Amino acid sequence: MAIVFYYGSGSPFAWRVWLALEHKKLPYEFRLMSFDKGDLKQPSFQALTPRGKVPLIQDGDYVLYESSAIVEYLQDAYPTQGSALFPADPKARGVARRLIREAEEYLVESLDGLLEQVLFVKPEKWSDEAIAAAKDKFLAELPHWQRAATGKDFLAGAAGAADFAAYPYFALSMRAQKRRASLALDTAFGPQLNAWMRRVEALPYFEKTIPPHWRT
Repeated sequence: MAIVFYYGSGSPFAWRVWLALEHKKLPYEFRLMSFDKGDLKQPSFQALTPRGKVPLIQDGDYVLYESSAIVEYLQDAYPTQGSALFPADPKARGVARRLIREAEEYLVESLDGLLEQVLFVKPEKWSDEAIAAAKDKFLAELPHWQRAATGKDFLAGAAGAADFAAYPYFALSMRAQKRRASLALDTAFGPQLNAWMRRVEALPYFEKTIPPHWRT
């Protein structure tokens, strides 16, 4: 029976689960939920999760939400299917879990202000001062990720959960740059992070997981 995967286009949390499902080569039924149409407020979805948020999976009669928990579950429930999401070595696995927590806490927090200022404010109301301050906060976080991306193909050995946790946020920052080219964030990333992003994007299933509304 296929896993039912509830997804919201552009959600970095849902994106990481989509990447994990593809990485594990698990059969799944894709349910695209519309934020604008109020799909997450429908009683049928609210019955599955008191949080009313995506991502969420149904595996038979088992329901799970929260992206970190879902990714851990996919590895634990299907350890031999597809490629591993976490390194087998305990020390390398510890690094992967540390990087995931850093992405969920520090990377998200450093980027939220910039995304808010550029993606959710109309260009005619942009504040150069507010955008500059938000950009500086994000740039201050980059050295941690440049070090993580140095000297290896992926963040914790082979491609896996750590990459899928961090990549969507960097992709969102590029979304902001696309709207305001003067941000020049890709220049600030440096060769290490840019090369790591290209390697993630070269994964054979990556193209399939690009947020649907980004294609329009």
